[in-house]
Amino acid sequence: MTILPSAPVDAADLPNQEDVTLKAAAPPPADSMAVPDEAVRLTEALLFANTEPVSLRRIAELLEGRQLVPRSVENLSAFVQAVLAAVIRRYEGRGVVPVEVGGGWQFRTAPDLAPALTRVLDRPRRLPRATMETLAIIAYHQPCTRVEVEEIRGVSLGQTVLDTLIEAALVAPKGRKEVPGRPVLWGTTPEFLRCFGLRSLSDLPRREELLVDVPDLMPPARKPEQQSAPPADAATEAEPAEGDAPTPAEPATAPDVCAADGA
Repeated sequence: MTILPSAPVDAADLPNQEDVTLKAAAPPPADSMAVPDEAVRLTEALLFANTEPVSLRRIAELLEGRQLVPRSVENLSAFVQAVLAAVIRRYEGRGVVPVEVGGGWQFRTAPDLAPALTRVLDRPRRLPRATMETLAIIAYHQPCTRVEVEEIRGVSLGQTVLDTLIEAALVAPKGRKEVPGRPVLWGTTPEFLRCFGLRSLSDLPRREELLVDVPDLMPPARKPEQQSAPPADAATEAEPAEGDAPTPAEPATAPDVCAADGA
């Protein structure tokens, strides 16, 4: 995973109830509402000037403060979406495009140009596998405690792993669980959404889509009665003939145990 440079998250950029009210499923068609060109230019400049995703609430407040919302507009949400749709049309086929991510809008490199840029930019910081596993568990099971993460992974959670995620601003405390000891609950942050290009946690792949059939690496342990016994005819052949001296019996071997010990 590529970790983008961290920057302070403006409280105004965080999703809130007002953003939920403003947010629509998709920008309206091009001819559904006329918007002033100055409103489009100002919104474009606002997105360009911010390193973090800009919330719909911030865009609406800026347009209203500059008196760029026509008096005839009855639905502010539809107007803001129409302005964003106009910005999107301006950048069709360009090297950068406005995208919805992390509860807001932000300029990003066009997807088809990303492979070319990876050859000229510095190698991005990557998270170790254990850290990525921990982040995935928190993302899908949040809010969850450290003990719950350890139970899912099957190994103890090192403090270094958790510190790495906190330092990268990918996870943060989300309160405490009301159980004895009141352990800290952990969850993802807006920075997590921004780094992974997600609008919200609902954009995460469903867990069932990630499951694959993995054959067991070790066969199940067999019960003693299931251990293979020598065939009856082999036992008959092993009986000494008349006149032959009986030979001492060799100690029985346990191949399954040896195999397990060798493993």
